[in-house]
Amino acid sequence: MKIVSTQIARSVEACWDVFVDPTKLVTWVPGLREAKVVSRRADKLPHEIEFVYAKDLCYALVYDYDLETREVSWAPREGQTGGLRGFASFTAGDDGTEMTYGIEHDGGRKAAERALDDPDFLLTAFARRMHEDRD
Repeated sequence: MKIVSTQIARSVEACWDVFVDPTKLVTWVPGLREAKVVSRRADKLPHEIEFVYAKDLCYALVYDYDLETREVSWAPREGQTGGLRGFASFTAGDDGTEMTYGIEHDGGRKAAERALDDPDFLLTAFARRMHEDRD
């Protein structure tokens, strides 16, 4: 798993709220065309999301949350291939939030899809989104 970190000059709460909101995923994930919530947890956070990604990649991810530590993790739906697994964590710091992001690709991902899924690329896109937009 490749793991990267960056500082974001926003609060943990602001970063968390944008990251866990499936309607905002398309505003910062390059190549993502659609994110559809399949199911939600009792606390209304998404449990499973289906993605239409890049040219022709469709897959679902199942999410787990640690609300106390502000960490979210995801993995492919059981029995599904072509997705990815990973995590994101948000920690308060002196200048905002330290975000740590890790991704591991399942087999079957095309080179172009892997390039769009690069953790450095995605972390930069998320940080840019947080710095440009003040939700």
